[in-house]
Amino acid sequence: MAEPAPPPAPETPPPRLTLRDLQSPLAGPFTLELPRGGCAAVSGQSGSGKSLFLRMVADLDPNTGEVRLDGAPRAGLAAPAWRRRVPYVAADSGWWRDRVAEHFAPDQLARARELAARLALAPDLIEGPVQRLSTGERQRLAVIRALVLDSPALLLDEPTGALDPDSTAKMEAILKERLAAGTTIILVTHDPAQGERLGARRFVMRDRRLEPAA
Repeated sequence: MAEPAPPPAPETPPPRLTLRDLQSPLAGPFTLELPRGGCAAVSGQSGSGKSLFLRMVADLDPNTGEVRLDGAPRAGLAAPAWRRRVPYVAADSGWWRDRVAEHFAPDQLARARELAARLALAPDLIEGPVQRLSTGERQRLAVIRALVLDSPALLLDEPTGALDPDSTAKMEAILKERLAAGTTIILVTHDPAQGERLGARRFVMRDRRLEPAA
């Protein structure tokens, strides 16, 4: 009697975020694959191209090459839809309305307040004016704006650059939870230890190209 056929090998899921030959006249090319729950931490000197790299992935600056999310090409989505799926949080994010709450959809406010409490932000900040926020408060609330989207990937430019050690630890705890849940993160940081704490693959930007960190 013939031996039963072995079960088919399980299909390998595509990487969550794929960059192939992403480049512009100013930077690249960049080629990178990150799985679900993967993290890449990018460091480098000021002006080396770290923020430009994130902006290219977010399709905010002109670029060529291929970017895919869960195997689907970025080119198949309108730019605003892509940025909801892969939101970019700048080191100094813009605020285009007078009050913080106006930057959230009504159904996001409860989640925003919960995250704000975890990041040691006063409860009334969500209802207050943007102009009264400190730099650190703005930074934490800008990250919250991205977190409430529950997107599969995040692009974070120095998300704890203006925070004290205690606030940094609280932010990293939330990012670790998102990584464990499958969110993929690329973050720019000037703190090499931050990448280690987040279990990230560490890269250095030199001459506007990515190199694995030593």
